[in-house]
Amino acid sequence: MRWGGVVLLLASALLSGCAVGYRLDNAVQSFSSLQALPPSPTYRFEWLPSQRGRPEQVALESFADQALFQAGLRRDDASPRYAVQLDASTQRMLSPWADPWLGWGGGWHPGWGVGLGTGYNRGLALGLGIGGPFFPRNDQIWYHREVRVLLRDLQTNQVVYETRAINDGPWLDSASVFPAMFTAALQGFPTPPPGVRRVDIQVGGKQG
Repeated sequence: MRWGGVVLLLASALLSGCAVGYRLDNAVQSFSSLQALPPSPTYRFEWLPSQRGRPEQVALESFADQALFQAGLRRDDASPRYAVQLDASTQRMLSPWADPWLGWGGGWHPGWGVGLGTGYNRGLALGLGIGGPFFPRNDQIWYHREVRVLLRDLQTNQVVYETRAINDGPWLDSASVFPAMFTAALQGFPTPPPGVRRVDIQVGGKQG
């Protein structure tokens, strides 16, 4: 029971990392035809037909708003220069550090078993055995997340900026992870470096 409590405590601390803060590492790749921003870089959000009526799309806009503002863009639904399209996905998967012998939801717990002896030691035996999961294997839960941002010039109808950020990790709180990923995706805007790069963003806690 003592070890079970320790493992539960560690799992809880890991999954609530926002309380103490952590650095979110992102793989970011961006493409731009912009050399600089115009004097009034305003934007509005634009939805794809498949995104209309989805409550989560409104949440994505709130997650991305601050990152877009930090990048130098200003939201103006009445007089926008650009249209911004957002997309995000989350896939739950098995942790790359998971024990392959235990699989999903595995774990040890004590259980009483009864068996009948054979040979020289006939009789009824009562002992301690191994059973199913005693607690959830939170250490095996992993998430693959991706965010994408497209910036389209409404005057030319051309996409002038495209970027995405990818993160793999154990963090449960999408409301903290997605804003950080949008911030990472817009690092270097409007003239980002070429190729895939790593961008770390501090989430919660103190900068360290």
